Amino acid sequence: MFVAFFYLLRQRGLDVSPNEWMTLLEGMEKGLHKSSLTGFYHLCRAIVVKSEVEFDRFDQVFLEFFKDIPFNGELPEEMLEWLEHPSEDLKRTIEELMTAGFPDETMEELLKLLQERLEEQDAEHNGGSKWVGTQGRTPWGNSGWHPNGIRIGGQGRYRTAMAVAGERKFRDFRKDNTLDTRQFQMAFRLLRQLSVQTESVDKELDADSTIHDTCENAGSLQVRYKNPRKNTVKVLLLMDSGGSMEYYAGLCSMLFQAATKSNHFKELHTYYFHNCIFSSLFQGPQLWRSGEVPTEWVLQNFDSSYKVIIVGDAAMNPYELREKQFQWGKGTYAPSGLEWLERFKKQYPYLIWLNPEPMPSKPDYWSQTHYQLGQIFQMYDLSAEGLEKGMKRLMVRR
Repeated sequence: MFVAFFYLLRQRGLDVSPNEWMTLLEGMEKGLHKSSLTGFYHLCRAIVVKSEVEFDRFDQVFLEFFKDIPFNGELPEEMLEWLEHPSEDLKRTIEELMTAGFPDETMEELLKLLQERLEEQDAEHNGGSKWVGTQGRTPWGNSGWHPNGIRIGGQGRYRTAMAVAGERKFRDFRKDNTLDTRQFQMAFRLLRQLSVQTESVDKELDADSTIHDTCENAGSLQVRYKNPRKNTVKVLLLMDSGGSMEYYAGLCSMLFQAATKSNHFKELHTYYFHNCIFSSLFQGPQLWRSGEVPTEWVLQNFDSSYKVIIVGDAAMNPYELREKQFQWGKGTYAPSGLEWLERFKKQYPYLIWLNPEPMPSKPDYWSQTHYQLGQIFQMYDLSAEGLEKGMKRLMVRR
């Protein structure tokens, strides 16, 4: 089996030598892989991968070769069943779980305590703060709240876990890899095709025509010029800030930097919101009141020629999206978040939504707003492939 894996790595472009492979086998003989698939992954990657730029390719090959091998982690199967299917739903709110303070444990302390709990615990546990369980304040389990715990089973909701037990990280990161600033800039370059050539005294070199005509003229240089392009692209960038988007703060920061540094836009205006667009937008990600801008003003001052890019995970309490918002200062009700979003869709024929979260296959309580908005807006993954598709969509009128 391992010989086949060795040849597959080489076939996929990884320069793995026989000496490195023998070193890997020697490490396995000494038990450095800890008799687990995860351990073998880390041992193999440490030996055969020579640069971090090859991590993605290695992960891709690892998944291809080991995708059919079951992976159950090192937790008791009975406990995993408890955690995936708790016998009771306590219907506890996040606010209720967050009321008390939490000790500031390190990862080493959490792992040590987890080992102790695994040796002592012999029954399902829901709603508490000591044992491995669900819907409580314990550092281990799922569907509850702890600012720095270890999620075991279930689905991530608030992204506060320091680690996820049994998580398989061997997947192809090439197409859905988080982006760097240069990749953002390359995607934004697609919008340059929307700029127009204008008559001007100042000309610029037409490299393609120069090369073509020089070749046609038997190598004799034929310099060709063209009218410069004039940027006509106007962009309105609306970004979700805070809450569940804190997890993607770095990625959104790179997108913002790439957009502001791009010279392919005639105008770029950036505003921020929290969870959903309501009656006010903000000029900074801190959402300070001093930078508050009425959403109505934005709609009135930016006409339909603007290309709108909304960035957010579309995750919020369904109430925020569907119900009218009470304005305490005025004592009146403002339109719901959904009503504001529908106004944006109606006014701007060039509008896309970039979402760092994949579209749920079917909605549950925590993803129903994402699913609903995905049926209304053109949503694209906040990835290299998704961003490229989104930019191409902005070039076509709805």
